This record gives sequence, structure tokens and C-alpha cells, in this order.
Amino acid sequence: MEAIKPPKSLTDQTYDILLDAICTGELSPGDRLNQDEIAGRLNVSRQPVNSAISILRANGLVEDTGRRGVVVAPIDAGLFRPILEFRRLVDPFAVELAVHRRPDDARQRAGAILDRGRAAARVNDVAALVQADVDFHEMIYAWSGNPVIEMSMRVNWHHIRRYMALVLRTPGASIPIWEEHASIVAALLSGDAERARCRMSAHLDVADQRMLAAL
Repeated sequence: MEAIKPPKSLTDQTYDILLDAICTGELSPGDRLNQDEIAGRLNVSRQPVNSAISILRANGLVEDTGRRGVVVAPIDAGLFRPILEFRRLVDPFAVELAVHRRPDDARQRAGAILDRGRAAARVNDVAALVQADVDFHEMIYAWSGNPVIEMSMRVNWHHIRRYMALVLRTPGASIPIWEEHASIVAALLSGDAERARCRMSAHLDVADQRMLAAL
């Protein structure tokens, strides 16, 4: 039984909506964020919109351009490469820890995410595919039992989502990704930490190549 979560503030809700729009490509690099227009569309005041944009700016997802105001930041390969290097260290370590610290209902929780990802892959729903992928890796981070891993990867995944959306727009591109995820889960649930680590490393090798090619 899960605890009841407090409702999100208007700023948090606005931030989540704008973040999703940027990460899925609904808002493209260079698109201007008009605070009044956004406030009207979301039926909120300017204050939560301005606060949300300030957080996006701090995370490098929007930028000020002078006369044009605030625009969606470009997808920067120079930023992406260091994130990949960091992720290649963190994710295999996280899955190795998760083998020993996974919850009792790990099979059911992993199965639900795998089913959701495969369903999204069949219809090439890019937004759902990106979210399922984020959920898969965040599940591994949570199971690692290491809060530093979760915190350090949270902001990085905002940028990874943007690159991932470029890859997943190609029909059929996501199907092998979910087979790789399934193989990672199988190794994790079998209790084989070394195999889980190796499968995660192999998955990242291929995923990084796909995203670098898209860039």
C-alpha cells in the first residue's frame, strides 16, 4: 500500500508540462516561450509560468536570447557526450546494486513497465515510449538503494529524453530497445549481478550509438 502523495503546486505542474513538451519535441529548439500565452493555455497566472521557466533555465533546457526573450535551448552534442560518459559508469553500477536490493515485487513492477514499453513500441507512440524508458531506468536507480544515484541522474535524464525522442521518431526503432530492457530484467531477477551489469553496458553502447547518430 502506497502513501498518499501531496498534490503538486501550480509551479510544479507547469514545469512538468513544459518539460514534457520540450523533451518530446512538441516545443522545438528555438521556439519562443511566451509567458502570457502559456499562462492562458494552462489557465494559470504568470507567476507559476515564470517560476517554471526559471527552473528550466537553471537546468539548461531554455535560454534567454535578448529581443526574442526565452526560447527552447538547442540540443547540444557537446553536453550530451559528457552525460553519456557519466551514464556509462552509473547505470551498470546501479543495476549491479539492484540485483541485491530489489523489492519483493520486482518481477511484477518490471513486467508492468516492459508491457507498457512494448505496447507503445507497437504503435510508435513517441511520448509514451520516452516516458516508459525513463520509468525503466528510474526503477533501476530506485532499486539500487542509493539516493545519490537517483539525484545525480534526475537532471541528466531531462536532456537524455530530448535526444531519445530524436531516435524514437523512426518507426520500429524502439522494438529492439525493449528487448534489451527485458534481457536486463531477466539477468537482474536471476540474481546474476555480473550478467546484469554486462547487459546494461551493452544496452548503453547501442543506445548511445543510436542517439549520437541521430544528432
